[in-house]
Amino acid sequence: MELLFDRYRQAIRDLDLAGVSSPQAIPAAFLLAREGRYSSHYIPFESVNPAARVVVVGISPGFAQWKNAMREARRQMAAGASDEDALRAARLTGAFSGAIRPNFVALLDAIGLQRWLGIASCATLFDVDAPLVQVSAILRHPVFVDGKNYSGTPAMPRQAFLREEMLRYFAHEAAMLPEALYVPMGASVSEGLEWLAERGVLRADRILHGLPHPSGANAERVAYFLGRKEKAALSGKTNGEMIDAARVRLVEQMRLLMANS
Repeated sequence: MELLFDRYRQAIRDLDLAGVSSPQAIPAAFLLAREGRYSSHYIPFESVNPAARVVVVGISPGFAQWKNAMREARRQMAAGASDEDALRAARLTGAFSGAIRPNFVALLDAIGLQRWLGIASCATLFDVDAPLVQVSAILRHPVFVDGKNYSGTPAMPRQAFLREEMLRYFAHEAAMLPEALYVPMGASVSEGLEWLAERGVLRADRILHGLPHPSGANAERVAYFLGRKEKAALSGKTNGEMIDAARVRLVEQMRLLMANS
């Protein structure tokens, strides 16, 4: 699959980011596809780490991430970086920054992923062990619905435009990383990965379904999963039994992977 970066290099150089204040203002040069309410736009997220053993799969880059990635790509190009380095830097810009990172590390360590990787803690995946991880999105290029970030509705397998986006870009990435473990960030990504697994794009037993999303908005579910909150103290919006079942399933999945590695 050719690098789209070659096609968009000059458009990135010429881009006036200060003049792009909304998805609707993204220059037409970056439009990849449009169908009805849906549009997708190029982002320099083509870097794939072939040595990755873990693929963290978000839903889709949003508008803010598009701007940050374009800014970083322009900075790298101006500094004379190679295409490979520019694409890698653009993809990693802002990945799991702020409060989301310690939550994510704690969740991965709780199910034993660090032992399967042979490291002390998944915290080092964002430092010295970064070569073990691929930060990805099931919709690689930003998808907007009525000019707003796609957030999981409608479900990806139920919409032809979204299915095509998954198959055109993410499936290519997954084919390069057949032995990696896939960590979906949220239920809608889990559903998309399951749909891809049913079509042979990746192996179902390599998907770690059920981790709570590590965002601050999901603090109660994260705290319960990690044993930091008692079931009796949970609010009505949190299903403790469902989280318990997911934790047991994930720990057993990691045990089997360890036994077979």
